[in-house]
Amino acid sequence: MDPAQHASGAVVTGDRPDVAALVAATVRDVPDWPSPGIAFKDIAPLLADPAAFSAVVAELSRAARACGATAVAGIESRGFMLAAPVAERCGLPFLPVRKAGKMPPPVLHREYELEYGTAAIELRSDLVGRGDRVLVVDDVLATGGTAQAACALVAEAGAVVAQVAVLLELQALGGRALLEGHDVLALLAV
Repeated sequence: MDPAQHASGAVVTGDRPDVAALVAATVRDVPDWPSPGIAFKDIAPLLADPAAFSAVVAELSRAARACGATAVAGIESRGFMLAAPVAERCGLPFLPVRKAGKMPPPVLHREYELEYGTAAIELRSDLVGRGDRVLVVDDVLATGGTAQAACALVAEAGAVVAQVAVLLELQALGGRALLEGHDVLALLAV
């Protein structure tokens, strides 16, 4: 699938330009939040718009089916809001990928680099089946560290990352490069 240019100048990498237009219209930039120089991508307006949210969930569900996913992992916290309804709609298990220390054992643990330090995420090892094909979902792909760590956890659990799907990709931050070897779907790339 070749990326297409959206009227806003953004790149549509998903199959549905109409869904990309909904994402572009409902995700707002909040300048200098949470710190100066950061343009926070606020997905709350999209979540508050039932038609837009439903279209996004439908598109991500289509992607889950197309890649043969047998489970859907959502990255804390905004990835949960997208992944859980996709899992439910597809009749698949939902696997929360959480910040370290938020889930009881047995967990797999992965530390990763951020642009301003380090962080860690965890996945319950008893929820993932060996050989499962996992769709990894998050809201924004920025520098790629969190998504890369989530993919490593899925692999450590003995499963396969079927695809990484995000609502929005910030291309200038180069996160896709950290996911080399993984199929990455961004509903909208800016």
